[in-house]
This record gives sequence, C-alpha cells and structure tokens, in this order.
Amino acid sequence: MRPAPTILHLDMDAFFAAAEQAAKPSLRGKPVVVGGVGGRGVVSTASYEARVFGVRSAMPTAQARRLCPNAAYLSPRFTLYRQVSEAVMELLHTLSPLVEPLSLDEAFVDLEAGGVPAEGAAVRAVGEQLRRDIRSATGLTGSVGLAGAKMLAKIASEAAKPDGLVVIEPGTERELLGPMTVRTLPGVGPATAETLRRAGIHTVQETAEAGEAELVRLLGRAHGAGLYGMALGQDDRPVVAERDAKSISVEDTFEVDLTDRTRVRSEVLRLADRCVQRLRAAGRSGRTVVIKVRNYDFSTLTRSETLRGPTDDPAVIREAAVRLLETVDTTGGVRLLGVGVSGLADFTQEDLFAQLATEREAAESAAAAAAAAAERAAGGVERREAEEEPPRRWHPGLDVVHEEYGAGWVQGSGVGRVTVRFETPWSAPGRVRTFAVEDPALRPGEPLPLVGGAPADGQSSEPAILPKLVSPEPGTGSEVGEEVSRR
Repeated sequence: MRPAPTILHLDMDAFFAAAEQAAKPSLRGKPVVVGGVGGRGVVSTASYEARVFGVRSAMPTAQARRLCPNAAYLSPRFTLYRQVSEAVMELLHTLSPLVEPLSLDEAFVDLEAGGVPAEGAAVRAVGEQLRRDIRSATGLTGSVGLAGAKMLAKIASEAAKPDGLVVIEPGTERELLGPMTVRTLPGVGPATAETLRRAGIHTVQETAEAGEAELVRLLGRAHGAGLYGMALGQDDRPVVAERDAKSISVEDTFEVDLTDRTRVRSEVLRLADRCVQRLRAAGRSGRTVVIKVRNYDFSTLTRSETLRGPTDDPAVIREAAVRLLETVDTTGGVRLLGVGVSGLADFTQEDLFAQLATEREAAESAAAAAAAAAERAAGGVERREAEEEPPRRWHPGLDVVHEEYGAGWVQGSGVGRVTVRFETPWSAPGRVRTFAVEDPALRPGEPLPLVGGAPADGQSSEPAILPKLVSPEPGTGSEVGEEVSRR
C-alpha cells in the first residue's frame, strides 16, 4: 500500500448519455437513455435524470420504457464517444506515462510515475485541475477518486459522482470499508455474495473478521485469500499502461428470431468480416475462431476452432466460422450471433488451404461471369441488373444533414416518415421538421464537436448535473469515510 494517495481513478459521468445531452441542447436536463432501441435492446447508459425513475445500465430497454416512458431513447454513436474518449485519455497521458484505460470512459493513472509529489494537497490539486481540463476540452464532467490503491481509488470516484472528487487518505481504509456491503469489493459477484450471506457475512468488516482460513474454506484458496486482503484494504495491483487484449469479437442481437438457415449463414459471414476489420485495425492476428449463438429460448452455445497459426485473412476466418456454424442446430430460431478471434498475436501465418479456396472461388466467379456474358450475347439482348438500394433506416439519435436546414438529429421515424430536430451542440434548442424517409435532401451526417462553437444568447454553460459529493479539504477528520459508508 502506498503512503500517499497517488493513484487516480477517473470515471466520466453517465458518459454516453451525457455526450448526447451535450450534443443535443433540447435534451439537457431531461432523461436520456442510450442503447438498443428495439424490442430486444438493452440499456447501455442512462442519464442521471433517467436514473431517478429506476433506469439502469444492462436493463432491457422495454423495461426502461415502462419505468420512464418520456425519456429520449437513442441509439449509441460510438464515433462521437471515441472522439471524446481520445481527448480525455490525451489529458491523462499529460499527467503520467502510466495510464491504464479500462473502457472509453474510465482509467487509472499512476501520479507518482508522473512526478507528482506524494502529498495529499498536491494530488488533490492535480485531480481538480484534471476535472477542469476535461470540462474545457469536452464539455463533459468526470468524477475523480484518489487513494493509495486501485480498489480504493475506484471506490472514491464512485462516491464522488457526479462531478466530484474524493481523496481517501492512507490509514483510513479499514474504517472506510468496514460498513460497506461485500459487493463493493472487486471479484464479489452475486454467487460469491450469496455464499457469504449464507455464512452470515454481509459487510466488508464481517468479511475481515471471518478470517482468511474461513474465507478459503468457503471460496477456495485463491479467491478466499485475495478477498481477505481486500477486506483489510490491501491492494498492491500496479497501474499497467498496456492492457493486452485477449480476444476481439463482434455480435448482433436481432429484433426477430432468424429461422432461415441461409440468412443465419450470411449474418455469420458479415460478422466475420466485421471481426477481421477490428482485428486489422488493432494490428493483430488470431489463432482461434469462436462463434456464439443464442437461441430463441436464451440458451447460448459457443463453438471454437484453433487454426494452424495466427491469421487476419478474412477468407480463413469466414470459412472457420461457417464450419463452426454447421455444428449448431439453429432450426428453433436465433436471437443473437457473434464471431470472435482469440489467441492474438502480432504476426500472421498464411493459410495455404484458404489461399487455394480463395483462388477457387475467384475462378468460379470468373467462369460464371463468362457464362452470363455468353448468354447475353446469344440472346442478342443487353440486360442490365439494377441494384436495389436497401431502404434507409433512420435510428433515433442519428446525425443527419439537410440541404436546406443544415445539421440535426433523428428524433424518430415510422410509417414512411422521419422526424428531425435541427440543432447543434452550441445552439439553442432547435425546431422539429418531418420528411419522407427517402427525401433526397436528407442524408446521414457526422458527429459535430461538443465544444468549439459559440453558445446561443441566453444559453447557460453550466453543467446539467451538480456534484453529489465533494471531498472535504484536508484536516476535516473522517468525513470522507463517513460519506462513502453511507453510500
């Protein structure tokens, strides 16, 4: 354990929803839910205004709509979220070379490695400046926790939400953790918590009092010993700058169960191509191909095949995915499909059989094209095949541009119409107009920057949410521990 709170944990506040509120002035201060908007969608992030109604992450969207029917339900815009995340991570790298991203909106920072003095006042000043810099660069807010260990820094940032900062001074860990539920500790999920509950253990203090031997008896040596140390506030895990991905995968949930075997196969091929794109974007290759199939009854099956060597060849991965699909019965209906690659490496090993298959496929295509040309010549009629464009799908929240009205976003669509609100991140709430879904003047757009434009007259630049908790200044006793305990 460090003698000073030099490990920083940053967690952006309701990140996806807050980014949508910042981008859409008409939604500021109103409940916003980001995630799957279909009947089988799942909530990714809910704004604090939506959480008041009980909406939470990972909740089915249908349930969220029942709890908060008047919220804005938007499809995620990962292009925007990645842009904001990159700006935030760049700020973190100015503090230290040791930055450990956990997701787009969350990261640990080792301030000691960045030369910050190991003093409470110094790290507090760095944390406060970071919050100001994030607000200036992105228009969003983040909560900061500072402690002598990663576990405690994360607990502190959770207590600081939204838009606050909490410092846990070394030496106060056990007093702080004692009254908290065991679910606070990393690695304690529902199953572990239930095992401890049956043994009469409900809080972190009771976990520590149970002793290491009892926890090992209940949970096994590795888990029990690790949990005992964390109950005592001991966490010596370092901040790791590079978190090596173990796998890369993509998956889709379908609004209607897929029962057509040909359609299932085409979806697997499409997912395999998307997986290869992500694999190549990361500069990696993989040796094991995995497919995931969730049936109509929610039963989930996985199948895997290990290749002779790592590859990023789309033909190899497509062929392996199709072979795996042949081993799964999909006649009852499929609600989710996924394709992934594990056993990642930084090099590739060409697969001769895949090359031969690709060449064979190319030769067959060329032969088919020649036969079609001969048929056209024999008939004396030049036939042109018109490619039908798929119907436009205007998802709620999608960026659009209209030739006359400019930039806006989709509020909703249906019955051949699409409703668009025309506003920008730095404008006043805009007007709503309705168009035909095939209106040639309307096209998809790109996300606009959240900061950089001039706010409209009278538009407040104050945050949409206020801090729930701000850490007291040094010397005020154990107020931090008391506040965290009450949470």
